Amino acid sequence: MKEVVAGIDIGGTNTVFGLVDKSGKIIADDVLKTTDYPKINDFIAALVPAIKKLLAKKSGLKLIGLGIGAPNANYHKGTIELAPNLAWKGIVPLADLIRKKINMPVIVTNDANAAAMGEMIFGGAKKMKDFIVLTLGTGLGSGIVIDGKMVYGHTGFAGELGHTIIVAGGRKCGCGREGCYET
Repeated sequence: MKEVVAGIDIGGTNTVFGLVDKSGKIIADDVLKTTDYPKINDFIAALVPAIKKLLAKKSGLKLIGLGIGAPNANYHKGTIELAPNLAWKGIVPLADLIRKKINMPVIVTNDANAAAMGEMIFGGAKKMKDFIVLTLGTGLGSGIVIDGKMVYGHTGFAGELGHTIIVAGGRKCGCGREGCYET
């Protein structure tokens, strides 16, 4: 049996997910419209069976865990916290909710941090120890790697460049502040 993980990228508009092997090869993938699920439990009720369906289409695969990149995700807690570009408000215990439905390891991190890790392991930053990845989608994210290590900070939200105020009194941002880089 070939071991795979489910890689999940939750965006403000779409959620792209797939089965990935240890070398980074995508075995199968699919997409859900994040905006079709204003309630987190409905989203999970659609996502988990969709992952199982991908797995059932391919023989000889063993799912060993899920890795999720999401906006405003806290790696330390496995939560999405106060994400301005998602319908799910407040603090969403995403890892715990999904683990209850699939009973295997679930890791949640900020989507831009996940992108930076992907670049460090498989992509253009493979031989780099210090770099920043900017992601642009519904929002603006950033993942910072220093000395080969992802920068999370003590709160889990270090390096959120999209919500750095660059124009005092500028346009209103989804986070509630004005003049964020994201706007």
